[in-house]
Amino acid sequence: MIRICATEDVPKGTVISADVDGTQVAVVHGTDGGFYAVHDECSHASVALSEGEVEGCTLECWLHGSRFDLRTGEPTGLPATEPVPVYAVEVRDGDIYLPVGADGRPTPSNGVTR
Repeated sequence: MIRICATEDVPKGTVISADVDGTQVAVVHGTDGGFYAVHDECSHASVALSEGEVEGCTLECWLHGSRFDLRTGEPTGLPATEPVPVYAVEVRDGDIYLPVGADGRPTPSNGVTR
């Protein structure tokens, strides 16, 4: 596990981008109160999802409006048709952690790689 940031660094309804050993990760505090992490690149247009809008458990890409379920990475709105990698989030003592593999990179929990 690797510490990403403090929970207070990600207010409810916002998203930040974090570099985890060369992998860009969007860390999201959903409007539902949960913390999520997804690969910080839209599967449709290869732009940063961390610049998008958060609603409940979804993150909307700012460029074309593709939406992704933060729990599964599955697209819930076109034009994206491919899922994005999601990462298990652990909140411990006010900090956000992600699992990493032996290579130091985050390990997708949904089996999707980019």
